[in-house]
Amino acid sequence: MRRGVRESDFTAAAHHARVSARLGLWLGVAFGLCFVTGLLSHAAQHPPGWLSWPSRPVSLYRITQGLHVISGIAAIPLLLAKLWSVYPKLFTRPLVRSLPHALERASVLVLSGAALFEVTTGLFNVAQNYPWTFFFPAAHHAVAWLAVGAILLHVAVQLPVIRAALTRRGPTADPAEPARRSFLRTTWLAVGVAVVATAGAGVPLLRRVSVLAWSSGTGPQGLPVNRTAQAAGVVAEAQDVAWRLEVVTPHGVSRLSLAELAALPRTEVDLPIACVEGWSASARWTGVRIADLLRAVGAEPGRPVWVESLERGGAYRASLLPGTHTADPLTLLALGLNGQPLDLDHGFPCRIIAPSQPGVTQTKWVARLEVR
Repeated sequence: MRRGVRESDFTAAAHHARVSARLGLWLGVAFGLCFVTGLLSHAAQHPPGWLSWPSRPVSLYRITQGLHVISGIAAIPLLLAKLWSVYPKLFTRPLVRSLPHALERASVLVLSGAALFEVTTGLFNVAQNYPWTFFFPAAHHAVAWLAVGAILLHVAVQLPVIRAALTRRGPTADPAEPARRSFLRTTWLAVGVAVVATAGAGVPLLRRVSVLAWSSGTGPQGLPVNRTAQAAGVVAEAQDVAWRLEVVTPHGVSRLSLAELAALPRTEVDLPIACVEGWSASARWTGVRIADLLRAVGAEPGRPVWVESLERGGAYRASLLPGTHTADPLTLLALGLNGQPLDLDHGFPCRIIAPSQPGVTQTKWVARLEVR
């Protein structure tokens, strides 16, 4: 009678327990870093009531989101190598030995599916390509918790096996050991190539060699553009000479023309802008401090400000500027960029620019400020 394929039939060095354990250790580090920095990004975009996202250091979000994308990219070759190393376990017989064993195997399926979903959708997000109908941030955030829960359960169940594989020393003359080391070194090389090829979007020193990175020097005024005025449907309104900035305070409503804004004391600041896709770039911004603008209309700096765009729809047409940022002297209602009037695609007539804030919350084509 035909026996069928069994786990014992797979004898390649890549399938050894020590290889799987080492890959799992580094994959866990990459996923852990990606998960923590992802939570920080979520908190910066949707701060819970108990957390006030800090405005200093000014590059905080640039660093955390850069690490998030880099660790996610690094996880891709690690995950593929790990799956290749352990896939012979699909042929373990019997398939299910007990209820706990069935639950453990089911958790591995959940873990594999969630991990593949995270790295795949994350990679598409970096490329700004969304071939799906669900809202990426919400789905990515929810499945991240599922993946981490499955990882913790898997580690708890497999801990004795992992510990034994990482601590056991085989014979020095083991003929398979060079092949195992070669597979691991190839994996580390793949991780390094993947990171270097993409990290230049957020690491200026690597931009010349990061052939797959988003070019942070492209776009009008030397800065990339994620969403153009044409895509936002604001071209006519943004250039309308009748445009007025509406500032709503507890004491009343003020409406300021672009000329009136330009007549207020202006400040120049050097600030990076960092987007959730992982790219970041530094620029010189000119504009009115939000704190000065609030004082000019009789409001108190340090209060949260709800910012609305001329854009009529979209998940990011409005944002909340926390009190920590409205009080910060580096937070501007920007009117200029790199020594020139603000380009239409960068938010003309005015936009928010603030230290340590995600790019999606730095609203462009500002129409209304409401002090809360």
